[in-house]
Amino acid sequence: MAAAPAGEGAAVWRLDDLPPRQIVAELDKYVVGQRAAKRAVAIALRNRWRRQQLPPPVAEDIVPKNILMIGPTGVGKTEIARRLAKLAHAPFIKVEASKFTEVGYVGRDVESIVRDLVEIAVGMVREEKRAAVREAAAARAEERLLQLLVPPSTSPGFAASGAAAGATGGNEGDELQGTREKFRERLRSGALDSRMVEVEVDESSFPSFEMFTPQGIEEVGINLKDMVPGLFARRRRQQMTVAEARELLQQQEAEKLIDRQQVASEARGRVEQGGIVFLDEIDKVAGRERGQGPDVSREGVQRDLLPVVEGTTVSTRYGAVRTDHILFVAAGAFHVSKPSDLIPELQGRFPIRVELEALSETDFVRILTEPETALTKQYTALLGTEGVTLRFAPEAVAELARLAVEVNSRTENIGARRLATLMERLLEEVSFQAPDMAGVELAIDVAYVRAALADLVKNEDLSRYVL
Repeated sequence: MAAAPAGEGAAVWRLDDLPPRQIVAELDKYVVGQRAAKRAVAIALRNRWRRQQLPPPVAEDIVPKNILMIGPTGVGKTEIARRLAKLAHAPFIKVEASKFTEVGYVGRDVESIVRDLVEIAVGMVREEKRAAVREAAAARAEERLLQLLVPPSTSPGFAASGAAAGATGGNEGDELQGTREKFRERLRSGALDSRMVEVEVDESSFPSFEMFTPQGIEEVGINLKDMVPGLFARRRRQQMTVAEARELLQQQEAEKLIDRQQVASEARGRVEQGGIVFLDEIDKVAGRERGQGPDVSREGVQRDLLPVVEGTTVSTRYGAVRTDHILFVAAGAFHVSKPSDLIPELQGRFPIRVELEALSETDFVRILTEPETALTKQYTALLGTEGVTLRFAPEAVAELARLAVEVNSRTENIGARRLATLMERLLEEVSFQAPDMAGVELAIDVAYVRAALADLVKNEDLSRYVL
């Protein structure tokens, strides 16, 4: 299974090129610290490649070792799982376990997790197929555009007969082809982009239904166009520019070249063999039945999650999907509850447990400067679009880290997310005035940080509501 580029200039990885050490190194680019968690997910990903090398009878019995991450909020649990999925180019979904605890919806259709994961996989495969047929779709779209710009001659007159008719038709065909070739050159050069043409477009609005299930009400989207061809196949003509028509026609032609059954089959295979589900806030459903109160609901959610995690078959609009080899990564702070409060059957399905460490002041400094997506780099790039140049002094970054630790200790500890709050307050005035500051170079030093944030941090009441 190949890892396709996440964006322009991204590296292309294959799982056989990614030993655990390299996976950890890639995760280090985005997440600071948490080496134990990185090693655990790296081994889990590598084990997938190892399983793919085995004979099918042996591989069938090797199930992924699901991971339980334990640690406070804002230390990188979600980011590790998300970056791992991007690295492996695997279908990935993040769900809140607590969403299934709403009153009256005990165990609210946890199988929707798998259905949503399949939808994500279908989108991934369809996008790859579109990229594969892009050139062919562009050529077919160009021909359709030329037919709109230079339609066949329909001038009235008496039809010629015999050889004369054949000669006349041949001349007209050659003349039409010559005209279209001239228009082709102008079309490719962009000279016709602003010309208006009339294009047939499909009506894309099809109904969805709400289905009553034992777990509650679930919205089920049904493509009636596929079920009853012709019943909803309405088309309308729409005026648009050649540039807009080219994009629309390329999409239409790409869809014609893509085999939907093949897309569905590949998507199901990716989910079954490479899907990753991140179950966040698992600690919120930890609890044993005590006969009354919310604990009954929590245990009900755990029991509904159990078959999905241990392996079952889920019906989706693209076919049945087995969950035996999907990797589940659960995470929770476990401030009030503890992992042993989960029902024993569910505990056994998460054999690998890693504890993530709380972030220190040194970690905050690294988070602000080292990752490729560091906040200082993000704000520098954002304000750079307005012509404003930001320079963060090392001392200013250290002061920001110190203030983040101080606010976290006085109020609720939200980890690295506190840095985003402080940075927004720090640069609020600059962000507001940036359109009028083109060409300005602004140095962010310790004095600037203290002037913007020190009083706010010292006032505990303000910190609770503002920071």
